[in-house]
Amino acid sequence: MIVGIIDYGMGNLFSVEQALKKLDCTVILSDDAETLLEAEAILLPGVGAFPDAMALLDSKGLSGFIRSLPDKGIPLMGICLGMQLLYEDSSEIRMTEGLGLLKGKIRRFERGTYRIPHMGWNRLEFTRLPYWLEDLQSDTHVYFVHSFYVTDADPEEVFAGAEYSNVKVPGVVGKGLVTGMQFHPEKSGDFGHYLLEQWIANVRGNSGE
Repeated sequence: MIVGIIDYGMGNLFSVEQALKKLDCTVILSDDAETLLEAEAILLPGVGAFPDAMALLDSKGLSGFIRSLPDKGIPLMGICLGMQLLYEDSSEIRMTEGLGLLKGKIRRFERGTYRIPHMGWNRLEFTRLPYWLEDLQSDTHVYFVHSFYVTDADPEEVFAGAEYSNVKVPGVVGKGLVTGMQFHPEKSGDFGHYLLEQWIANVRGNSGE
């Protein structure tokens, strides 16, 4: 199976690429939309500031490409900043419009929060399962690194969250073929590997492999 990773200059691509290769995926790393269309699923990573990321996506003509993926029937997963970019806007540094594929806004943890950034292991609490996940393991701890989180989300688009300093942080989100993970599944041990494996298995099954 071929998975495209959007290489727009802001992502820890090596760890994501290696995690996918362990799942027997062929990986395309590219910032070219036509090249990425050779993939059966697309992954949007991201590390850094929201405005910088959106500026790069816009300059490379990738924003429209990403927005078109649901209509093309191509599954999309955003990880960390890549997940945040799927939302309507962010207040990081300055107000910036996002990709608008999911309902909600990206805001900074308020002053008085235990520690910013939120960095470390937290347990995900699932309210329901996304279409691609068949079952849960007993240990649902995953690894977070972020200072901003999703607010005003549509409850129907949030599958799991983590409690952090009395804030419920959306952790697994999605709508249709669009999926987001605020944490880093590729750095989240057995459960993170399991989540990636389940997502890939579902794409494989629907592509007839």
